[in-house]
Amino acid sequence: MKISAGILLFKKVNDQIVFFLVHPGGPFFARKNEGFWTVPKGEINDHELPLIAAKREFAEEIGIEINGDFFELKPIVQKGGKKVLCWALASDLNTANVKSNTFEIEWPPRSGKKQVFPEVDRAEWFSYADAKKYINERQIDFLDQVRESFG
Repeated sequence: MKISAGILLFKKVNDQIVFFLVHPGGPFFARKNEGFWTVPKGEINDHELPLIAAKREFAEEIGIEINGDFFELKPIVQKGGKKVLCWALASDLNTANVKSNTFEIEWPPRSGKKQVFPEVDRAEWFSYADAKKYINERQIDFLDQVRESFG
């Protein structure tokens, strides 16, 4: 089973918790919106501690190293079978500062042309109601856990 680790940032705005989510970059997700946003996350390398992996992936996808008092959430399993470990962190990250790493693929398929895309093409703060609509449905549990613990 593949295992990913991620970080869910949250903050309070007018006594409501809002959540920091990212949209995957690249041509496969260009026209996909609702149900495709996610917590910044990625696969854990061999012999890497999960929280270290989550922080590394966050830095790669967001372009900002993050530290603080992380709160471990209960893991979830996505539809494809990938287990996702996640930590919540109160933060007031400015989305204007997001600068994702990139990846290269052949695009269009079988064209022989290589193109470079950002791993994350958008990052936004969402209210709970909007986050539930846009996030991968299995990750809604992470939102609920944060609301229960910090609401």
